[in-house]
Amino acid sequence: MTGSLTGRRIAVPETRELDRLAGMLEQQGATTLRCPLVSIHDAPDPAPVLAWLRRFADAPFDDLILLTGEGLRRLDGFARREELEPAFLAALAATRKVTRGPKPAQALRELGLKPDLRAEQPTTDGVIAALSGDDLRGHRVGVQLYPDNPNAKLTEFLTGAGAVPDAVLPYVYASAADDEKVVALIDDMAAGKVDVIAFTSSPQVRRLFAVAEAAGREAALRAALHSIVIAAVGPVVAEELQRRGVAATVTPSDAYFMKPLVSVIVAACGGGAA
Repeated sequence: MTGSLTGRRIAVPETRELDRLAGMLEQQGATTLRCPLVSIHDAPDPAPVLAWLRRFADAPFDDLILLTGEGLRRLDGFARREELEPAFLAALAATRKVTRGPKPAQALRELGLKPDLRAEQPTTDGVIAALSGDDLRGHRVGVQLYPDNPNAKLTEFLTGAGAVPDAVLPYVYASAADDEKVVALIDDMAAGKVDVIAFTSSPQVRRLFAVAEAAGREAALRAALHSIVIAAVGPVVAEELQRRGVAATVTPSDAYFMKPLVSVIVAACGGGAA
């Protein structure tokens, strides 16, 4: 349904896949306002990551919980630079791989592997539910974390189940867009120049609100968000919005990646399914 978003102005605060998402929306006729709110970097101190990789390579874990695709790609990058990649991939193949959502599953496929256990819901609760029926006593469980979330709920579940969690944080977020660009986006939304904003990660939400608060634009941001379509790629992002008193207008129902996100935006704007 090419052209079903003609005339719509859509804010795209995407990071790694900004061009891909913007291009999909533009194919539907939208005008995109690109504002990368966060960028991703390797953990600034590689020592804990490398120590974790060596533990994993020397004695593969019973289970490895992958929460993000970016995390697995960063771990593989560290392993490759330290000439640990063959041992890392061998350990990865030998370990039961538990994934939260489609992105870590895709990252595994890029390495020629696949998940052994998928959470039905791409959330921490979904991972816990997937593991709840297993006897985890004595299991060594690797946990790939992501920035701004130590995920005590998951590690406490594992410890309570008798497992020994071993967590690693392979990357960090850093601000990519300067505050002026973010403030300009907020002002455009407040002025009615934006029809839709498409969030694909919870750090984008946190960054937007942090800049709004620092610039004295929080009230304007909240008012603007209540007057436009807010698209969230999945429940994790929707929950982050909810914590700030904002409800996502549309979220894909069962597949949480780019194409379903574009489809619900098209439907919300009156264009049917993409």
